[in-house]
Amino acid sequence: MSNTESTAASKSDQGRPYNTKATGEALKTVEAHQDDQVDITLFGSCFCPFVQRVWVMLEALEIPYKVEVDPYKKPKELLELSPKGLVPALKLNNFTPPRALNESTVIMEYLEDLAESSTKKTVLPLPFNPYARALARLAADQACRSLVPAFYRYLQAQDVEKQTTAGLEFQDAIDVFIALLGRAENEILGPGAISGEGEAAMLRKGLGLWIEGNTELGWADIMAAPWLFRAKVVLGHYRGYRFAPGDRVQRYLERVFEHPHFKATCSDEQLYYDSYERYAFNRPNTSQVATAINEGRALP
Repeated sequence: MSNTESTAASKSDQGRPYNTKATGEALKTVEAHQDDQVDITLFGSCFCPFVQRVWVMLEALEIPYKVEVDPYKKPKELLELSPKGLVPALKLNNFTPPRALNESTVIMEYLEDLAESSTKKTVLPLPFNPYARALARLAADQACRSLVPAFYRYLQAQDVEKQTTAGLEFQDAIDVFIALLGRAENEILGPGAISGEGEAAMLRKGLGLWIEGNTELGWADIMAAPWLFRAKVVLGHYRGYRFAPGDRVQRYLERVFEHPHFKATCSDEQLYYDSYERYAFNRPNTSQVATAINEGRALP
């Protein structure tokens, strides 16, 4: 069991605003992606995990893009792309007039399909084995349905009893996610696997960094990593959270957090402390996501 006690570093709300400019490695990446001639522009805030999963996807698939990390300074353009004003949003400049996509999981599917015919990259097992691809998507789906909302419930809970309960639920969600990664490994690569030796070797890469020896991010890694990273940084800071012990899990998380495509989208830790203070103290009107959690509704 992880440490899920309430041991917030800050005992009172300091009133810090969310950041509008990336820092650290993420800032370098922003500065390197300001070409107006590319087909894709990503609109997204520098601290948002839904944005980060799309950003990592663009990096992993090596798709050229421009990034706007303070979309709220262009409210009209953002609302044209995303009627709810939510990020991430993609502006597809190769259409006349430009077209738009929003919803992070839909954008990820679009980028995966786009890369098939452009960069020839993929973050899924190869399509000749639909079952292997389904197992990767199953772990990713669990992250979206359970791990993500559990993260916000834990961070926004205010009294100690609710924080403890929410912390246990969050850890349970991580455990199930890890178990699904293990299931994919066992059923595709393990003893008695449905794939032959040659096929298994070709499928390893698409199963992501849970597989020892793999060097490329997989679909499920990208889907969950932004919240796992914020669990380490934000929940660690405001809730005293620590990942449950286990050498295999710790090695997996280290590979994900240190992967160049993921690190390229990460700002310095102080940015996350500042930007998530409003969630940690459950300020009114923090975000549409925070409001949905408080009201017990599905995330927008």
